[in-house]
Amino acid sequence: MNKIYPSAAAALDGIVRDGMLVAVGGFGLCGIPEALIDALRDSGVKNLTAISNNAGVDGFGLGKLLATRQIRKMISSYVGENKEFERQYLAGELELEFTPQGTLAEKLRAGGAGIPAFFTRTGVGTIVAEGKEVREFDGHTYVMERSLVPDVSLVKAHVADKSGNLQFRKTARNFNPNVAMAGKITVVEVERIVETGSFDPDQVHLPGIFVHRIVLNAKPEKRIEQRTVRAKA
Repeated sequence: MNKIYPSAAAALDGIVRDGMLVAVGGFGLCGIPEALIDALRDSGVKNLTAISNNAGVDGFGLGKLLATRQIRKMISSYVGENKEFERQYLAGELELEFTPQGTLAEKLRAGGAGIPAFFTRTGVGTIVAEGKEVREFDGHTYVMERSLVPDVSLVKAHVADKSGNLQFRKTARNFNPNVAMAGKITVVEVERIVETGSFDPDQVHLPGIFVHRIVLNAKPEKRIEQRTVRAKA
């Protein structure tokens, strides 16, 4: 089975549609699938529910999809750094399911593991728990969280072999493995593609069984969200 596609647009062809649930890997601008986000924007699909730790910045990352009004709802844990996100939310133009960061990661991991729901103490007694089942275990109160299973997951990795086995680079791993596992269809953008068998099995960060389509983006922009430099002495 050939998993390699000639472009990001080709990799999304036939699998994206209006109103779908899409998950996007990354943390801020670190480890985001830049080419796939651009291709999703260019596809013209709309009314998306997007799962992502945050929504990029104005004019980059998922911020591009907010600018074109293709996202109807965000499931996120952090909503800073993006003025258009703030404007749309405060104006009632964008729905937001605000989710604690660890809970968001577990909702994706559970979805990938076939676990429909789990209980956590995070959010008990807050608006996070409103409308959700609450139970007591061993003298503590827990809230039930449903797992997330996106229709399509967009992921960034450093290297893939032709079977879809992945290696991530340092902190760019972040949410990407969980997003990849959770998706019904997972599309991965990588900087290098190597022959199957090139990895030592112990160096496979995510098995190819979770990966359906691969696209090469050898020179991503890798924009830095906030550059901090030391003042000259």
